[in-house]
Amino acid sequence: MINVGARYLGNSRCQFTVWAPLLAQVAVKIVSEPEKLLPLKPIGNGYWQVIATEIEPGTRYLYQLNGESEFPDPASNFQPEGVHNPSQVIDHQTFSWTDEVWSGIPLEEMIIYELHIGTFTKEGTFEAVIPRLSRLKELGITAIEIMPVAQFSGDRNWGYDGVYPYAVQNSYGGPDGLKKLVDACHQEGIAVVLDVVYNHLGPEGNYLGSFGPYFTSKYHPIWGDAINYDDAYCDGVREYFLNNALYWLQNYHIDALRLDAIQGIYDLSVKHFLEELAERVEAFSQQQGRKYYLTAESDLNDARVIRSKNKADMELIVNGVMIFITHYIH
Repeated sequence: MINVGARYLGNSRCQFTVWAPLLAQVAVKIVSEPEKLLPLKPIGNGYWQVIATEIEPGTRYLYQLNGESEFPDPASNFQPEGVHNPSQVIDHQTFSWTDEVWSGIPLEEMIIYELHIGTFTKEGTFEAVIPRLSRLKELGITAIEIMPVAQFSGDRNWGYDGVYPYAVQNSYGGPDGLKKLVDACHQEGIAVVLDVVYNHLGPEGNYLGSFGPYFTSKYHPIWGDAINYDDAYCDGVREYFLNNALYWLQNYHIDALRLDAIQGIYDLSVKHFLEELAERVEAFSQQQGRKYYLTAESDLNDARVIRSKNKADMELIVNGVMIFITHYIH
């Protein structure tokens, strides 16, 4: 498993990794002072990588493709100036978590409050939610479902137009803001479900196609070209989204993911993306010694999403991750 994005290694060193299987040259352009251009080397399977020195958290950068166009990182952790501007290096190890004893809430005990960060408070930020958590708990809420926070264009949005699946919306408070909210929820005994979108990306600031074949014209969903889960070069695309799920669980201590509109995830592979995702989350659950859950929205109401095919699958559902359907009438 190769983790894409900018990974801060400590001691002023940062590993930059990007998937760009069809490009001849990739370089990272450091736009923070002093400005410099560092070529990445191919490491196999379409991945490019360089370990750069004299890089600190907060450093801003772009990727230069084939010596010409420059774009933010497809796996950016933070877009402080929005979808069109440089990405920022984040050190996820510096946040002081206080939820060491938190072990989650069983799925059957979750009473979920769906929460939109941009409209829940006047401030429209993660931190502004924290003083209201005790009131939610008084209402009997045991889990909040945060609507998508992947970076989108502008300051307010339902979240389903996100174009940087790894980046936390800047106008809501960025990475530290989300971590503070999750940490505070756990202190109140409230689990956190995060809404993620693996069926499409929004239109503005969507530069993934410049890096590689993230999309395919094989299918025709309502949002345009489908995400490439089963066409040529799909392995890198699948890894991008599989790793994204674990990224939220590991770095942000999210307890469960709600997958948006899985009927829009087109995949005719021998092993469907959702099956592989369930396996990855189950393995993570076993590694951490506690359950992490997947839930899914599906307009098809297809029982096969939750039906076990054999005893091994049943054990997977019972002992680890569970996928179930929530159906919303729009």
